[in-house]
Amino acid sequence: MIPKECKRLAEVDFPIAVVSKHSAREKSIRHGHPSTLHLWWARRPLAACRAMLMALLLPDPCDPNCPKEFINQASDILLNMRGRPSSWGKALNNNEGLRKVILQFIGDFSDWDNSANPAYLDVSRALIKAVHPDETPLVVDPFAGGGSIPLEALRLGCEAFASDLNPVACLINKVMLEDIPRHGRELAEELRRVGGEIKKQAEKELAKFYPKDPDGSTPIAYLWTRTVKCESPNCGAEIPLMRSFWLCKKANRKKALKLKVVRLQTSEPKVEFEIFEPKTEKDIQGGTVSRAKATCPCCHMVLSPERVRAQLAEQHGGADVIFDKKGIRTSGARILAVVTLMPGIQGRNYRLPLPSDYHAIFKAQQQLKGFLDNWKNRGQKGFSPLPDEPLPWIHGHRSIGSPRVYGMKIWGDLFSSRQNLALATISKHINELPEDSVARILTLAFSKLAELSNSLCPWEPFAECPRHVFARHDLPMAWDFAEGVPISSSSGSFETCYENVSSSFNSIYLCKKNATVQIGDARQSMLPSASANIWFTDPPYYDAVAYSDLSDLFYVWIKRTIPTLADGINFKNGLTPKEEELTVSTVADIDAEPKDKAFFEQGISKAFFEGRRILNYNDIATVVFAHKTTEGWESLLSGAIQAGWTITASWPIATEMGSRLNARDTASLSSSVHLVCRPRSEDAPVGDWADVLRELPNRVGNWMERLQSEHVRGADLVFACIGPALEIFSRYRRVETPDGQEVTLAKYLVKVWEVVGRIALEQILGTAEARARNGMAGALEEDARLTALFLWTLQSTNGAEEGKSKKAKGKKEETDDSDLDENENDDDESPKGKTKGYSLVFDVVRRFAQPLGINLPKWEDRIIETTKGVVRLMAVSERAKQIFGASGIETAIEELLAPRSDGQMTLPGFQELVAQKKQKTVGRGKKIIIEDPGEITTSATTLDRVHAAMLLQASGQANALRMLIKAEQDRGPDFLRLANALSALYPVNSEEKRLLDAMLLAVPR
Repeated sequence: MIPKECKRLAEVDFPIAVVSKHSAREKSIRHGHPSTLHLWWARRPLAACRAMLMALLLPDPCDPNCPKEFINQASDILLNMRGRPSSWGKALNNNEGLRKVILQFIGDFSDWDNSANPAYLDVSRALIKAVHPDETPLVVDPFAGGGSIPLEALRLGCEAFASDLNPVACLINKVMLEDIPRHGRELAEELRRVGGEIKKQAEKELAKFYPKDPDGSTPIAYLWTRTVKCESPNCGAEIPLMRSFWLCKKANRKKALKLKVVRLQTSEPKVEFEIFEPKTEKDIQGGTVSRAKATCPCCHMVLSPERVRAQLAEQHGGADVIFDKKGIRTSGARILAVVTLMPGIQGRNYRLPLPSDYHAIFKAQQQLKGFLDNWKNRGQKGFSPLPDEPLPWIHGHRSIGSPRVYGMKIWGDLFSSRQNLALATISKHINELPEDSVARILTLAFSKLAELSNSLCPWEPFAECPRHVFARHDLPMAWDFAEGVPISSSSGSFETCYENVSSSFNSIYLCKKNATVQIGDARQSMLPSASANIWFTDPPYYDAVAYSDLSDLFYVWIKRTIPTLADGINFKNGLTPKEEELTVSTVADIDAEPKDKAFFEQGISKAFFEGRRILNYNDIATVVFAHKTTEGWESLLSGAIQAGWTITASWPIATEMGSRLNARDTASLSSSVHLVCRPRSEDAPVGDWADVLRELPNRVGNWMERLQSEHVRGADLVFACIGPALEIFSRYRRVETPDGQEVTLAKYLVKVWEVVGRIALEQILGTAEARARNGMAGALEEDARLTALFLWTLQSTNGAEEGKSKKAKGKKEETDDSDLDENENDDDESPKGKTKGYSLVFDVVRRFAQPLGINLPKWEDRIIETTKGVVRLMAVSERAKQIFGASGIETAIEELLAPRSDGQMTLPGFQELVAQKKQKTVGRGKKIIIEDPGEITTSATTLDRVHAAMLLQASGQANALRMLIKAEQDRGPDFLRLANALSALYPVNSEEKRLLDAMLLAVPR
């Protein structure tokens, strides 16, 4: 047992850079990874969980209170490790060397490739056994979610208790943490056997609805589009709502659709398609719908979003074909193309739809109707065969409710008739199995199929397969969608789903132990007091993820497939819990008030109280948080401190890939901050406010220096500094001012932001900012400080240009399945302008600006632009007219170069420059027109003059640039100091950095 006074390794050191590298890389691993078992949102990387758990469980060998028995045993264990580095032998001669070796081991073990390595498994378990020789440590996670933390606890040989309020999460954990470790590879074999039998049964019943082609080809996917009618009086054509015409984007065989208009004298014009092989991107036509506005290909009239919604609402979302009584398609969804496999021919083939394709849909609709009629005739006992539960209400996450806007009222509306029929058929066969491990895991595989078999799944032209609906944390509307064939063996089939599930077994069954999984509220733990050794959890992210709303897509099918589980997990309820869920956005129904910050803070505080109760007083906890809103952070921290916790360390671990969709969303960090906590002593003293403020700058400054050495940057660095700042504040039961008033956490965090901002400015702009802090002259103006802090905060730990706004018509990433920015919705009526510059959440900008005396309204529409809670730092190119004025660039230079009081020019040759009166190119094709001299304001700041120089560089006006630089050198050092600082802050490949670097080359040495 580790003495209470002995610090854990996680409290003194941690291999941030190595674990971050492996955590970020792990997001791209799919084959064999436990994440392939089933989707869960914001799942923590196993690398980070494994490394942090080891650092929590092991004592610091350099601590005077570290047990000598552990030091001796740990040295022997590491010395005898198979394949260890030879350098370890010498390092293990002293305690400091032992600490370094353990940290290196933790970093190496976080590599996914070593997670199943017997040498690493044996050593990690032996080290933990050396600390806990008498009993196995218990790791508790009350917000288990996707199960990463308890899974890694099992891998390390610990006992694990996992609970979650959400029954879908509990099913995932039941399979992953109990069934697979208990049964191992035998369960995988049984899964394939029983899954194959169900597939054969379903194929017999469903084959007629997916007929083979006359030439023997087998359809594996159908590409659809929703349609609306053009409402122009002289047109009336059917408009296919399409984002993209691409079918296949593989380099050696590109395929796309080409739209053509056929005009008949006897009826309205028609839109037809043909398949062709484009040579370049320019050969591809633009989409017919954007921002819910549909453009008719025949008459080019634009149908408003209101009318698009109204028409689709009449079709209950438009995912189904509308037939007449003879089975002839009249309107509704339209097949664009059919993807087939031809025996003996490699690769996928594409063809236009045949009458038989629509006839199969007509038969499926009739079959489904008979299916429902039979159920109704039996007295409507039990669940409806199809999901008739209501879709989420539009609160907080607007895009989660966006299908409702288009007439989808129940979950069943998200699926076409044939999709509903296929899912109901497979569900029925799984339901007939005994409720055991095989049934549970097949239900998970079937649940994955539901996510791939709905009308919100787009077609991925690079991989040539349907993409799952949850590419983001919402349910966005999809105009065109892909329908896989569930009875095939290709992507989007039931077979691929259960095969993917079985591939995750190899990395799980090695855990040997199995956890205890129960459904439960984190605010009311069922565990006895002082029973846990580690309380390690990743709580809900405030308003970032509406877990219950999203998981209902799985729940409505799971409960029809396997109604009950052991340990109180019940799938007989209507939907997953809403009112109790600890998020700000989720609500139970349309009349309910959205849950607010107070609800979240009180709930988190109760969860922390429970965590403190069940944790052994000598032991330790870690809480993960990765939400970039100050409201979310403050609620979490307030809950922890109110519950009697002291924060003892804070480690940011990069857990996200730079290419992820929400890397463009300023509400998400690329790092997850792991707050290490201990129960605060009941006799903790009262802190003196002056002492706390005196200690704060050094604590934060040292921590920033440490994190920067580990390549932690920007917002990740900002939020990671809150942890060590809270170490000072939370060690006291309360902090008081000299007159006895209690200092609130909110007041303290204002000081924390101020200190972080000032230290950052000192690092960025030099010692003049230190003089400014003391009220001395020499600091740069507000706009320079705001710009520098803005760009500094945007720097990304993982190298991504996180805050960079996408251009409206820019090239999209190949992995992007949407034509939307992450902050926008496809049903938003606002115009999609060409945004440039960089963006941050307003609250983050405000937290920096206010303590540093920066007046944000003063700079609105000058260097920043605020819209819908997001502040955009304007691009330099947008400031040309503002800086130079309508009278022209030379006139601006005349004023910017410090004119004499008599108005006469001070620089020789300037009049000749003005007289040239010619046009120059700025940037990419933009023009600056040289006009006659005129009046312009002379109140330019240092930032204005740097931007002016950048624009002169862009316009190729070398003479004017040289004169401006000369004048600024004569004025003082601020110009070059700011220019060099901004050059270091702008992203490497940005146009602004290119201009600054080129401009600085013109500076005389």
